[in-house]
Amino acid sequence: MAAEDVVVGGTGLLTAVGLSAPETAGSVESGVMRFEEIDWLDRGFEPFTLATVAEENLPPLAEALHAEFGLTTRETRLLRLAAPALAECLEPLAQRSGLLSVIMALPDAAGSVPIDPKRFLGWLQIQSGVGLDLAGSTVVTKGRAGGLIALELARRQLSSGGRHVLAVGGVDSYLDPYLLGTLDLEGRIKSERHLDGFIPGEGAAFLFLTSRRGAEAASLKALATLAPGGESFEKGHFYSPEPYLGDGLAAALQGLFDAARLTSPVQEVYSSMNGESHWAKEWGVALLRNKDAIAEAHAIHHPADCYGDLGAAAGPAMTILAALGLRDRSRRSPTLVYASSDRGERAAIALMEIAGGT
Repeated sequence: MAAEDVVVGGTGLLTAVGLSAPETAGSVESGVMRFEEIDWLDRGFEPFTLATVAEENLPPLAEALHAEFGLTTRETRLLRLAAPALAECLEPLAQRSGLLSVIMALPDAAGSVPIDPKRFLGWLQIQSGVGLDLAGSTVVTKGRAGGLIALELARRQLSSGGRHVLAVGGVDSYLDPYLLGTLDLEGRIKSERHLDGFIPGEGAAFLFLTSRRGAEAASLKALATLAPGGESFEKGHFYSPEPYLGDGLAAALQGLFDAARLTSPVQEVYSSMNGESHWAKEWGVALLRNKDAIAEAHAIHHPADCYGDLGAAAGPAMTILAALGLRDRSRRSPTLVYASSDRGERAAIALMEIAGGT
């Protein structure tokens, strides 16, 4: 049986610069940034600067979860971020029935208390009010690359006909004292003392994916087509004693180009670069080794400049921005999205415009 084309049917996005996918996309397109000092102090007794979602813009924790044993402050924050984005991405499926399978990325740096994936999915079902197929859902914990790894898992399941509709996404937040303190000790958070650092952010991003035939049958206007992705590992990652050569991202892109067989060079690139100079080298290596597959006049976008580092939500968030851009013809096809994790994972996907509309 021929593989099914997989398309993006809906998007949901919540960041410091937007409470929905269109609002975030508009803010990023306009270069809007929202970085603010918080009350917590770093080891130099200066306030941390973060990109956070205003408290009044988050829904309250569901009443049924108030007495839930073991639910941490950070998990509560993640649930309040994730639920609106998940609901938004499902809006085109107003007539959906049955339980929904989810493949999502959660933080790999879990603060002082590790996050239990199964429990989190159960809590997300309560917080969002969306009936989830918990047994058929999957959680990925591989840092920034995790969301793109989740997207590729979903694409394979849909392409093979094993599923009809999947929600895919990620949620993350650096608003955790243990995590911020650890990163501060490592000199990684941007400040007057550490200029080569990044602005921690938070957010949630979800897409619902379906086959092209499924979208046509449901009279859904798809935003973009999702091509096969690539994944690899950088041995010389941020926390490794091995030399940083940039091989991981180059191999991930090569895997994508071998699998996707794009008919034209990449025109646009979305990158998880977050302001740390560390991440620039690997893109140069990847570009050099895959130069025939990437247009010389390509444009590169790193939206963390606007909403901070989104961690596990970075890949899905950039995929949403790319899909909306392709739909609105403000981005050219094909568009490459890649993400790099602190501990070595590298992943990339490609999106194409819908020829003739769906």
